[in-house]
Amino acid sequence: MATLRATLSKWLGRAPAGIGRRDPDSTCTTEPNSTPATEGPPAPESYQSKMIKEIERFKDVENVHDLPKIFHYWSNKFLFPMCRDCGFAGVTDLFVSELYAAAVRSGNPKPQFISIGSGNCDLEVEVARLLVGKGLAEFSLECLELNPHMLARGKTSAESGGVADRLIFSEGDFNVWRPSKQYTSVMANHSLHHVVNLEGLFDGIKLSLEPDGSFVAADMIGRNGHQRWPEALAVLEKFWQELPESYRYNRQLKRLEQDFMDWDCSVEGFEGIRAQDILPLLIERFDFSLFLGFANVVSPFVDRSFGHNFDAAAAWDRNFIDRVHAADEEGFANAGRLKPTQMMAVMTPGPAGSHVFSRGISPAKALRDPRT
Repeated sequence: MATLRATLSKWLGRAPAGIGRRDPDSTCTTEPNSTPATEGPPAPESYQSKMIKEIERFKDVENVHDLPKIFHYWSNKFLFPMCRDCGFAGVTDLFVSELYAAAVRSGNPKPQFISIGSGNCDLEVEVARLLVGKGLAEFSLECLELNPHMLARGKTSAESGGVADRLIFSEGDFNVWRPSKQYTSVMANHSLHHVVNLEGLFDGIKLSLEPDGSFVAADMIGRNGHQRWPEALAVLEKFWQELPESYRYNRQLKRLEQDFMDWDCSVEGFEGIRAQDILPLLIERFDFSLFLGFANVVSPFVDRSFGHNFDAAAAWDRNFIDRVHAADEEGFANAGRLKPTQMMAVMTPGPAGSHVFSRGISPAKALRDPRT
């Protein structure tokens, strides 16, 4: 905890940073209270308390990917085909192929990579293992993570995976991180939506990249606190009324929700603290060689709170998810009436040589003006 105290004492008087951890479907897991959400960063005392709680919360959590079977039904049927159309086979393959391509472009015999907010480092261990399998002779992948308990698990995984010599474990708050070296590629997997100092982080990433380097990210880009914008909430509530009562039971909060509770997850922590700012700030700083925007209304039905209520083998359940996904896609295509709330993207510090935008949805088309 010495590193934590040093970080707090140095930075609490400035814009506080978020917490780095892996949270693939970004479900709210704390009870909402009656305190309204406020604009701007939390007070220093609140930040310190939340930071310590976040570290303790994930101290013993080894599996942060416990997604329901209905999520895998949806992703296998709809999301993975979108990935394949863009030239990769899923999120792991996206990171592996892009890091490898950046290494080839750079001509650097010893490329250096960094993962921002690596959590338990399970993805990073797999990426390193697959890069070795692709014949990348020498490289280093730095895992930057605030939580020392998660980094410790990452070291163990790297040793058992045979890539301990390729991974570097760096404990630190990535929102006050400043690069000290050049990287061939930077990766971030579902960590950006915990960040308060997005501007500083993105500026640092751009500064750190080699001219032919890339920034590869998968993350949430919807409304702050993972709330729904009004037009999406209206669609969601119609589908919610179709659900049998047992499907409205929140498995994480252990309560029945007759009406869908669209509350601000960021009030109690860093979950989605500036999610809606991620995409516009990236557009200001990077070009996108690849952008896959997806999911909106479907997310609450396949996440860990309600997704476990669905039976992925049952016809009614599958048909329901199919129809919700179709409503999302229709909304994206219908003059952008709905906007994607998640993305996979490859970005470059300068102009990209080519652009691949899934289903014709460019980063600009995926933007949702919060003023309307």
